[in-house]
Amino acid sequence: MFGIFKKKPKEKLPPEILDVDGVQILEGDEVLAQRYELGKCTVELEGLQYFYVSQHSGKKVSYTKMIDAITGDQKVKKVG
Repeated sequence: MFGIFKKKPKEKLPPEILDVDGVQILEGDEVLAQRYELGKCTVELEGLQYFYVSQHSGKKVSYTKMIDAITGDQKVKKVG
């Protein structure tokens, strides 16, 4: 009541992201990007944010730029 029972701070986790088919995407996965002409990409995690890194050009794009406005899923397709 008087600060005796303190809540533990919640551990922040990276967001759960899904591809166009609803399959969960994790760090290290390979995906085919449907935007920004990235082609085949590797998913990297920096801090609490995911990035798609093109295997062809090396270009790096944040996962927030790949969100589909209608479904909320990513505009990528998981390979394999």
